[in-house]
Amino acid sequence: MGGVADANFTLVQLRYFVTAAELGSMTAASRELMVAQSAISAAIAQVERELGVQLLIRHHARGLSLTRAGERFLVEAREFLAHAAALAQSARGLAGSLTGELAVGCLTTLAPFYLSRLLREFAGRYPGVRVSVAEGELSAMEAALLDGRCEVALVYAIDLALDLDIRPLTQARPYALLPLGHPLAEAEAVSLADLATEPMILLDLPRSRDYFRAIYPTEPRVRFRTSSYETARALVAGGHGYSILNQRADSDHTYDGGRVACVPISDDVPALDVVLASVRGVRPTARAVAFAETCQAFFSGRRPGQASGG
Repeated sequence: MGGVADANFTLVQLRYFVTAAELGSMTAASRELMVAQSAISAAIAQVERELGVQLLIRHHARGLSLTRAGERFLVEAREFLAHAAALAQSARGLAGSLTGELAVGCLTTLAPFYLSRLLREFAGRYPGVRVSVAEGELSAMEAALLDGRCEVALVYAIDLALDLDIRPLTQARPYALLPLGHPLAEAEAVSLADLATEPMILLDLPRSRDYFRAIYPTEPRVRFRTSSYETARALVAGGHGYSILNQRADSDHTYDGGRVACVPISDDVPALDVVLASVRGVRPTARAVAFAETCQAFFSGRRPGQASGG
């Protein structure tokens, strides 16, 4: 995209392009922005002329799609608009009362344990910031960060993309989850050898499954697989096997009325690092910095292992 440094377009035109690209429609962007569709179309055409590339493909009666150049430019435009808003806010002397929007990602297995309280604490500190949340498995959170849909994401540090920076927050040590009446349910600790002959309920999520298998000296006897933390707990409570998890619920009751016991593992097994991830080389907005500091304070006040699924 040669000549971008000399391109002459406005923040308003960029905002029109981002909105139309995200909604996939000039008509939808017109409704969203409450601006005439012709004005949005003209603004985007101006941006394309200045850049010398086509950003959007106009499909008759089928909306819009991004070209490859448009996909790259959308990420850059989102970042540029975010920093422009932060600059304007700083110029108005509002640094102590942040406003605007912040897109946050959260790993599915971490969200039930931390997300609500983190959002409540952040809202208490910065009530003017509107937070949107995307939830998913690890690869989905990486993609959301790298394509600009999220600015920060709460994830486990399991083989993360090299393009991401991380801020360590806490560690989640694995433990054995057993049915309440199991002979080892009241033990001070169990070894993996104690469980080697027993059926296992595997929390089967991408990368998580590799982590759980890696802590075993031999292949575990997997009886059931599930992508749901609560389903794993229910299967254990029902006597179908044991499980290894990292996050620990406050209650030993399961959704179906069963009960489980959490027993520490005596083996030297690795903990999972809980981190706040962001894209390397991208300057964070003031809102993202504030959220990161809130996360740091939140987890610093938590005892190791407290409220600590895979």
